[in-house]
Amino acid sequence: MSDFDVIVVGSGISGGWAAKELTEKGLKVALVERGRIIEHQTGYTNEFKTPWEMPYRGYGDQKLLDAQYPIQQGRHFNEFTLDHFVNDRDNPYETTGPVAFQWRRGYQLGGRSLTWGRHCYRRGDLDFEANLKDGHGVDWPIRYKDLAPWYDHVEDFIGVSGSKEGIFGLPDGNFIPPFPMNPVEVEFKARVESRYRDRKVIMGRVAHLTEPRPGRGLCQSRDICPRGCSFGAYFSTQSSTLPAARATGNLTLITDAIVETVDYDPAKRRVTGVSILDAGDGTRRKLTARVVFLNASTINTVAILLRSASESFPDGLANSSGTVGRYLMDHAGALLVAARIKGFDGHTTFGNRPNSLIIPRFANIGAPIEGAVRGYSYQGGSLRRAWSRGGKEPGFGKDFKNGLKGPGEWVLVLGAFAECLPRAENRITLADSKVDKYGLKQVRIDFNFSANERTLIRHAHQEALRMVGLMDAEIMMSTDQLGAPGGSVHEMGGARMGRDPRTSVLNGFNQSHDVANLFITDGAAMGSTGTVNPSLTYMALTARAANHAVELMRTHVI
Repeated sequence: MSDFDVIVVGSGISGGWAAKELTEKGLKVALVERGRIIEHQTGYTNEFKTPWEMPYRGYGDQKLLDAQYPIQQGRHFNEFTLDHFVNDRDNPYETTGPVAFQWRRGYQLGGRSLTWGRHCYRRGDLDFEANLKDGHGVDWPIRYKDLAPWYDHVEDFIGVSGSKEGIFGLPDGNFIPPFPMNPVEVEFKARVESRYRDRKVIMGRVAHLTEPRPGRGLCQSRDICPRGCSFGAYFSTQSSTLPAARATGNLTLITDAIVETVDYDPAKRRVTGVSILDAGDGTRRKLTARVVFLNASTINTVAILLRSASESFPDGLANSSGTVGRYLMDHAGALLVAARIKGFDGHTTFGNRPNSLIIPRFANIGAPIEGAVRGYSYQGGSLRRAWSRGGKEPGFGKDFKNGLKGPGEWVLVLGAFAECLPRAENRITLADSKVDKYGLKQVRIDFNFSANERTLIRHAHQEALRMVGLMDAEIMMSTDQLGAPGGSVHEMGGARMGRDPRTSVLNGFNQSHDVANLFITDGAAMGSTGTVNPSLTYMALTARAANHAVELMRTHVI
């Protein structure tokens, strides 16, 4: 008899959803997390601290950060949030390519659900049909109609603020009221939409509460979300799915437990559970289950499959296709334009809205882009600079300090996410000789963006300049240079869904073609990136796969 009905590996966005759905359907579930426990509210150590309570006023000791966190430093990383990110020195990996792949991670209960950007978008058939139509990647085994009810299910639970817009390629959802635009954004929207019939400037759709949810408070517009939110105002494992799973009485939470391998029985052609390594004392033990869900986040999920090689699967568990680890993707991100906006000095804002504008994909829908397929979307917005602008301006003394007391100039910023084509040479493997501190082979990431991504970003840059030019603007920064791969923190692929077991790892229900009781529902399952943030799709895929797994278990198919 198994220890559990299901083992879920990873407690982030998709793992939390797997635990919720499976426990609510009556199954006994072990949720295994490699990092430490962080409880909701009581575990957010720096949430309410002020800058003057921090040794380095929230910025951190730069020498220490450069020595121990060189990869993790990014938009959501600072002295307040440092304990929600891994120490790079203690968690090494190999990477090749002209620009190193930035693997941003959070090893703790909730994973990156504590630090994600919270943007939530549905993908339509523009995305699900793209591989089939242009021949890049394999055809998705699902279409929008298959996932639409599960998008409904997820949105109704987590709360997504947004507006119904009827935009081709970006399906509307079940929204709670959106955040308001500020005066500069309202004017920018009016000018862009008046000039371009194929473009919409809309408020980002985000998992922040603008109306109540049981057990969760409204967003306070503090914009310090990655510290953790005791109000539960944004979706995280801690605030939403974990309480729901715990309420069933069917959940066993196991933290500080690194999954070394998924164990496989060749006689039964089934996985039997996982072998775990205690992160504290290094002891090993096995957990058994009827079904395993891998949700360790794209790169770690693939690493677990590769470490689980056996006589039956010498190149990695569930890898008869030879595609495990291949077709790694990340959105090609770029910060394109920043400009001072004139004429709005009589306006200001209240609070710190934790959200931005988006301009959904329009490229390669009407007029084609020469030399490129797929497209891109924009994210950005406007703000009025505060006293912190003084850190980047020349000056000193009393007059300089007094000049920072009032509001600064308005700034409008646009960045882009360009779709990344699935390419076999972009892949995850295990290093031949190097190991980490636990004795596990280090991950190796081979990745480079292609000419297609570079062409898309150049086009996005040109169009961004044209749109910002509709305002009375003074350009402060302008570039068409891609950000580092991994920098979008949208890594996808490596165990992709597909129709053919010879060219893909998973079927249309995120179930392994090779091993019927193994499911993968995190970013590793993705067959293409689209142009918008992927997390809502992970959640919908997870809920759908969990429902399917339960049906198969009840009929004793698995």
